[in-house]
Amino acid sequence: MRTSRRRRGLRLWWAVVPLVVAVLFVTAAPLHARRRPRPRHEIKFATLAPEGSTWLKIMRQLDDELYERTGGKLGFRIYAGGVSGDEKDVLRKIRVGQLHAGGFTGVGMGEILPEVRVLDLPFLFLNYDEVDHVLARVKDTFARRFLERGFVLLGWAEVGFVHFFSKSPIRTQNDLKARKLWMWQGDPLAQAYFKALGVSPIPLALPDVLTSLQTNLVDTVYISPLGAIVLQWHTKVVYMSALPMADAAGAVLVSKKVFDRLPPEYQALLLERAPKYMRRLVLQTRDDNARAIEELRRRGLKVVAAPPPEELKRFVATGRDAQQSLVGRLYSKELLEEVRRAVADYRRLHPDSALTPVPASTHNP
Repeated sequence: MRTSRRRRGLRLWWAVVPLVVAVLFVTAAPLHARRRPRPRHEIKFATLAPEGSTWLKIMRQLDDELYERTGGKLGFRIYAGGVSGDEKDVLRKIRVGQLHAGGFTGVGMGEILPEVRVLDLPFLFLNYDEVDHVLARVKDTFARRFLERGFVLLGWAEVGFVHFFSKSPIRTQNDLKARKLWMWQGDPLAQAYFKALGVSPIPLALPDVLTSLQTNLVDTVYISPLGAIVLQWHTKVVYMSALPMADAAGAVLVSKKVFDRLPPEYQALLLERAPKYMRRLVLQTRDDNARAIEELRRRGLKVVAAPPPEELKRFVATGRDAQQSLVGRLYSKELLEEVRRAVADYRRLHPDSALTPVPASTHNP
């Protein structure tokens, strides 16, 4: 039973689109089964993040503050490590009242509000400053639409930029076309991008990827640097592309029904404090990924230099084709144009804004 739960948890956490945090450990009991009285208003929160992860550390800090400031009357009961199932399982349990809230990636958010996947689009952002600028523009709109779907947005999270990891260096689209590329099974974003690229990827469930790298069924995958370490994929590849493919978003959502049952002062406290902790999580996640890159280098992985300007334009143009192909399927034309305008506005205000890829290794070919 424990192994089955672990495998379900792995399917949705590290995904780019969605590629997010993977689960190696399954916690058999709620993390916050602490030696303290249970709060009168207890929010049952589920996450795929394992014990010891940044996600859990930040959520514990938020829980501690809420508990202290309400005199022990408000707090979380956290179910970690995927014991409540994958994100679809968590959503089902929230809807029937078994759980109250969860930490979600683009996949889980997209099950509630498909249009939010616009934040995960390939080659939409060049750097984190652009990500922050666009999110500031659209976050209130998405918060309102989540509310219409029965969920209160407590704060945005992030897994960070996702890169290609491969057995041969990838610097151009032709390099990518020559690879045996994995695609996360059932992911419409990845499917749209690879179709625009003219690549025929090999769709696999996430738990099957490591074995497929070992047997050479696939030789190229895409994931965040931290995810590559957690899932041990880095042990089966040699190169990481400096060029990021997409930024993977996340969020903490709570059932509106549960939120509405809280006293007004506790609602206000949650809405005030949770976004601050989630912002802390975003910044810490970015730091975690930077440290993961250094650890990957220490373990011998080579970072391939970013493509030359003309090739970068080709990647971006192909990404735009993929973005356009999802209009009417995941989001409206108007929303896509709004997000693109926000990116363009930022670049006009900051003409020096440019791709800030990982510096290439001096040992690369």
